[in-house]
Amino acid sequence: MRDTVQEGNAFVIKENGSVIAEVTFQPAGDHTIVIDHTYVAEEMRGQKLAEDLIRKVVEHARESNQKIIPACSYADAQFRRHKEYQDVWQKA
Repeated sequence: MRDTVQEGNAFVIKENGSVIAEVTFQPAGDHTIVIDHTYVAEEMRGQKLAEDLIRKVVEHARESNQKIIPACSYADAQFRRHKEYQDVWQKA
C-alpha cells in the first residue's frame, strides 16, 4: 500500500512503511520556499512519483500563498515543462 504524506518540509511516498520517493523544500523568507532535493528509489523510477510529489509542493505553495524556487535539477526541469506552475515560480 502506498501513502503520500507531508513530513515537515518534505512530501514522501511510502510503500509498506518504507520511503520510496521524496521531495524536500526549505523556507527562504516569509513567502518563498526552495525545492532542494528530489529522490526516487531506483526500482521505482519511471512511475512519475517525483512528478506527483512536485505537484504536491506546488499545491502546498498555492494554499500557503508562497512562491517556489526550484533549486534541484529535477524540480527545475518540471517547472520548465509545466506552464501551469508559472503562478508559483519565483524566477531569479
